Amino acid sequence: MRKLSITLATIALFATSALAQPKGKDAGGGGGGKVKVYDFSGDTIEGDLVKPEGSTVDARDFAKHSSLITIRKDFIPEIIKSAQDL
Repeated sequence: MRKLSITLATIALFATSALAQPKGKDAGGGGGGKVKVYDFSGDTIEGDLVKPEGSTVDARDFAKHSSLITIRKDFIPEIIKSAQDL
């Protein structure tokens, strides 16, 4: 049973590597397929610039607020006091 599974795994390995190889003229590896060239030099594009009508609206400036974070002056003494209570 073990030999059968090893044989099937080996066949599957070689079969997948054979599928990955290029076929025919493209076997050179340089992407030697057909080259397509699109020429748009004869086409003229005409149109108008579309702008919104009306006046522009500026965004309102936001108010300046003080910081909501306050530094407590008695913080370090409270930590020392709580450490002494332990």
